[in-house]
Amino acid sequence: MNLLVTGGAGFIGATFVRRRRAHRPDDAIVVLDALTYAGTRDNLAGVADVSFVHGDVCDAGLVTRVLAEHRIDHVVHLAAESHVDRSIVAPDAFVRTNVLGTAALLHAARAAQVRRFVHVSTDEVYGELADGAAPWREDAPLAPRSPYAASKAAADHLVSAFVATYGMAALITRCTNNYGPRQMPEKLIPRCTLAALHNRPLPLYGDGRQVRDWIHVDDHCDALERVLDGGLPGQIYHVAGDDDRDNLAVARAILAATGRPEALLTHVPDRPGHDRRYALDASKIARELGFTARRRFTAALPETVAWYADHAPWCEAALTRLGAA
Repeated sequence: MNLLVTGGAGFIGATFVRRRRAHRPDDAIVVLDALTYAGTRDNLAGVADVSFVHGDVCDAGLVTRVLAEHRIDHVVHLAAESHVDRSIVAPDAFVRTNVLGTAALLHAARAAQVRRFVHVSTDEVYGELADGAAPWREDAPLAPRSPYAASKAAADHLVSAFVATYGMAALITRCTNNYGPRQMPEKLIPRCTLAALHNRPLPLYGDGRQVRDWIHVDDHCDALERVLDGGLPGQIYHVAGDDDRDNLAVARAILAATGRPEALLTHVPDRPGHDRRYALDASKIARELGFTARRRFTAALPETVAWYADHAPWCEAALTRLGAA
């Protein structure tokens, strides 16, 4: 397999590349990444035989050349702007990368007759799920409520349109909240972990009772491999950890793992349009591809916290990039 991974120097992308190289050593892997604040080649340190291309997924000419020169026949599309807070302040960047970038990649992949195109999306495209309501199934209507979610929903619609219009062998995955090593410290778990490690307040939006399902990045990448290798073209697959908890409980678990007092918890004004709950029904991927998440939050969170505590140089570099972004 000649595989292109867009956004492969980011948190999920680099984890996927590491996993794929270990499981499929004969694959030719190419990473395309713009190396924004959220991506660094350090995330791929020690991964052998990966071709790296520094470039923007919106650059149609570059994408076309990469596909041709490396004879790409499979694509996993992870390149995206992903932080909701940033999308509220500067939505245009999200439209550019998430919508126009996906369009450019789809056009190039179709022209190159790529055999399989996996588009990685999010549970946020569905909007807010009411308390007590059943988790969303793959056929639920999209109702995004943030610029980030809207940009991802638009990209999803583009992928589905290329399937329906051109018969493209594309698939969509929608995943719940990820956590694990090498996640940028703008996200809840690394942000609270680094605050706790430095005895600083842990900021929580509103009452902190927003409920999310949490999945370890290793499990997410396991699911992506299964979809890449065995998913049915044209299908959507939900990926979930079956580990629902609210943000306040997550912050308390981080304080427990770091031995810090609950006095560090600090409530700040809620962000605009903050969805109270997301939840996905992931029975389809379990039934068709045999995937269920293996890493449980109660055991994997302390391991994640310990990784950040043990990798101060990585954390300092990430915070520097974040501050400069």
